Amino acid sequence: MLEQLERTLREGADRPAVLGCARSGAVTVRARCGELADLAERYAAALHHRYGLRPGDTLGVAVRPGPRALAVLLAAHRLGLRAAVLDPAAGPEVLLARLALARPTLVLADATAQAVAGWARPLARRAHLALPPLAELGPVATVGPRHPGCAPALTATSTGTSRSTGTGLGTPPPRYDGEGDAVIVFTSGTTSAPRAVVHTRAGLAAGLRTVDALVRPRAGAAVLGGTFFVLVPALAAGASVALPARSAKLLDRQLARLRPDETYLTPPQLRGLHSFTGRVWTGSAPAGAELLRRVKRLGAREAWGVYALTELFPAAAVEESEKAAFDADGDLLGHPLPGVRTRLTDDGELLLAGPGARDRYLGEPPDPWVRTGDRARLTPDGRIVLSGRCKDMVLRRAENIYPGLYEPALHLPEVDLAVLVGVPDGDGDERLVALVQPRPGADHRRLRSALQAPLARMGSARPDALLFAEVPLAGRSRKPDRAAAARLCARELSGR
Repeated sequence: MLEQLERTLREGADRPAVLGCARSGAVTVRARCGELADLAERYAAALHHRYGLRPGDTLGVAVRPGPRALAVLLAAHRLGLRAAVLDPAAGPEVLLARLALARPTLVLADATAQAVAGWARPLARRAHLALPPLAELGPVATVGPRHPGCAPALTATSTGTSRSTGTGLGTPPPRYDGEGDAVIVFTSGTTSAPRAVVHTRAGLAAGLRTVDALVRPRAGAAVLGGTFFVLVPALAAGASVALPARSAKLLDRQLARLRPDETYLTPPQLRGLHSFTGRVWTGSAPAGAELLRRVKRLGAREAWGVYALTELFPAAAVEESEKAAFDADGDLLGHPLPGVRTRLTDDGELLLAGPGARDRYLGEPPDPWVRTGDRARLTPDGRIVLSGRCKDMVLRRAENIYPGLYEPALHLPEVDLAVLVGVPDGDGDERLVALVQPRPGADHRRLRSALQAPLARMGSARPDALLFAEVPLAGRSRKPDRAAAARLCARELSGR
């Protein structure tokens, strides 16, 4: 698919590839197809000729999502490099621990990610970005415009449509056609023991093919989404991809102007919007039937919940109509996608395997089965139904309570987000608290009354307390931060 993407970019050089959004909601062109192809070629030439990177070397990437980040990843894949994705929002200590594990030959970072002193420090703080001092990162090159204090530029920053690489170093070497690692993505762990997912080139290709077969993007269509697994299949099919605006207000305007065929957003992003077109896909956090139903009421032709992990993307998908018709306990995720195999451990944890699964965790031996950390069951026809997170279990009065089994019942129309968390209550026991984030403008008294019915149906798992507050979120995918939610609940309860 990446080879197909290169051909598509060259054949439609003047066609818009990556779109942005003005404050008015107007669609802007951030990069045309030919410009994106040229940028990837310049990066590949510089990495090979100037920095001497060869197949198998590790390239650290701390570049914000956009055309430059995509061009860097395409250049790395062309050269057979292993790209280690470094999140600038993770904090200096975490990044240094991850760098020590990945040991990149070179780190590429944009100017904002490098901002450590002088005029750029306030800008970096506002963007929640920070890297350690450059001297601690090892060899660093700047992607995009340089600012005072930045490392040397990787290449010239122009993105014209000329076939010249613009580096003065000639053309990049022939495309690497072998096997090996493609990408490292850091997930869990601590600063003393970070954990990273390793995908091979074959596994990455399989994941992209799965997305392409599921979504079937159309040439000439407009797609809204910002991840690599959205950009590559859509651009390879000849579609244009718009990067989502950050604010809900501007994102609403963007959707109204763009009217995309396909939209990929997280559940927290969807909840603040008021109109949709085409098909809408959401994942990275729980998406209940009520949220998907609301998306369709607001104009979407179809609304899909996608079950995906860093270790296997995507794994399963379900459309709103199927999810709404499911009346048993638990959260229906749908059938595993083609090639994805399922297995349950003795204690009910869901294991997944398939061509698109990660090869291993960095520093660990390969393992075909991915431990999801999710407790699940399989229906007679093979569909996956989640019943909670293994590690989110709450122990109350010697009873194990799995929040995922009950949280869907709390997502009433006037609820934006709801989680069940355990608050320590002495001797290893916990209090079970329902933390509910009402929709803006909701009548709290009426909502509290409406929640009594689903709370009563929880039986022995009924929460000890119900609190209204904003549910903390974490990470780029904006998933509920259960640890922070538990701390918030503990403070509220102690204050009472």
